[in-house]
Amino acid sequence: MNVLLGGLVIFATFVTLCNASCYLIPNKMVPGDSNKECTDLKGNKHPLNSRWQTENCDECDCLEKEISCCSLVAIPVGYDKDNCQKIFKQEDCKYIVVEKKDPNKTCDVSQWI
Repeated sequence: MNVLLGGLVIFATFVTLCNASCYLIPNKMVPGDSNKECTDLKGNKHPLNSRWQTENCDECDCLEKEISCCSLVAIPVGYDKDNCQKIFKQEDCKYIVVEKKDPNKTCDVSQWI
């Protein structure tokens, strides 16, 4: 019974840590043509098996059949929403949580997704 409970705790931890927002973009396949690059949503081409970061803070991989992109941004959810506010810092691809009355003071965050 303890082994089962321990396994469930480990599984729940991984689910929490892997709560990234991801999406796939299929590659356009041309019959007889070997795909050696991917074309992203903006029309930019990327070599097969390459990785890059978008301006929206997604990390993308060019795979043989699709582009796989996942968000790099952790979103704060466990903080005092009455006295604090979250602010997105695009240049760092992260949120900070600060006091509403004094934005120079940070707030404690207990949970991120």
